[in-house]
Amino acid sequence: MTAALRAAVLAVVLIALSACTSTPRSASARPIKLIGYVTNGKTLPPISARKLDVINFAFAVVDAQHRVHLPDADGPRTLDGLVKLRGDNPELKIVLSIGGWGAGHFSEAAATAQSRQVFTDTAMALLRAHDLDGLDIDWEYPTLDDAGISASPDDTANFAALLGRLREALDAEGRARGRHYVLSIAAAEGRFASGLDLPRITPLLDWINLMTYDFHGSLTPTTGHAAGLGASTLDPAHARNGIAAVQNFLDAGVPAAKLNVGMAFYGRRFGEVEPAQHGLYQRFASDGGFISYREIVQGRLTEHGFTRYWDPDAQAAWLWNPTTRQMISYDDPQALRAKVRYVRAHGLGGLMYWDYREDDGEALLDVVRQAIDQPAP
Repeated sequence: MTAALRAAVLAVVLIALSACTSTPRSASARPIKLIGYVTNGKTLPPISARKLDVINFAFAVVDAQHRVHLPDADGPRTLDGLVKLRGDNPELKIVLSIGGWGAGHFSEAAATAQSRQVFTDTAMALLRAHDLDGLDIDWEYPTLDDAGISASPDDTANFAALLGRLREALDAEGRARGRHYVLSIAAAEGRFASGLDLPRITPLLDWINLMTYDFHGSLTPTTGHAAGLGASTLDPAHARNGIAAVQNFLDAGVPAAKLNVGMAFYGRRFGEVEPAQHGLYQRFASDGGFISYREIVQGRLTEHGFTRYWDPDAQAAWLWNPTTRQMISYDDPQALRAKVRYVRAHGLGGLMYWDYREDDGEALLDVVRQAIDQPAP
């Protein structure tokens, strides 16, 4: 056999071995998590358990004695109803989320070893009583009193200590029961993350749910994309968006696999809006509050004076009514598919949304589930 022939044979063998030993990309890809928040209520809506990986019950609260408890008589019924969904999907995790916008007493509960122990013991008691899969802490936000709650410069260190105590308790419970319990937080970027000691708390957490929504609303000077993925060409410098939020946490050393991008199943409404640019990034005189995706669809707004527009840079949609000068910023199916593609392309952990009851049935949930399960070639 000549040297040239031997080289050719060796090349063929190496190619064959490579084909046999390499793992197809689709098989090796880490699955994208889909997490949905479900709020408390008198009745539990019908939920297709197999469409979700994690459900966060919203919310348990903290009282002045540092105890975690369910908000009212509907809480246990709602929570137990969610747990029963594991009968349809044994892999489904049900997590208790504690806090929410305007929920106080966190600063006091995190302040001392004794108060942290009370918080932990009462949260773990709920976890055991309802057979839950973990805890999600939604403190909005450590060191900040924007929501009218108490705050302290010591919140940063104290929150890390609280999360450390919770992690210890969850791990001890897990060793006793032969399972792993989730610990996560909900967080926003920039100034809102200034009270987080990310290098210290990230190793304690399974993941971080990024609240990449409410970028524009009643407190901003103009209309804008409430949940835009990227930066619009109309954005002022340093405007908030989803990609910038993710980068903020990546720059702080948080692994991509621990970050979940947030999706809004609702819109923000603006009234008496200046008409330039179809109402986008314009001054407004009245705030219309929130509108669910269900109301947008069932109200047939595009048949009653509103026109849908798309911002290709921000990957975001909005509605504009020139007669009433109303603008609505919202996540529509095209925007949600863009977020799924972004998560997949950048190796992020997954996506979460607020909240299930805002959807039109499961229309948006289906869009996201299908985009995750059937990625474009």
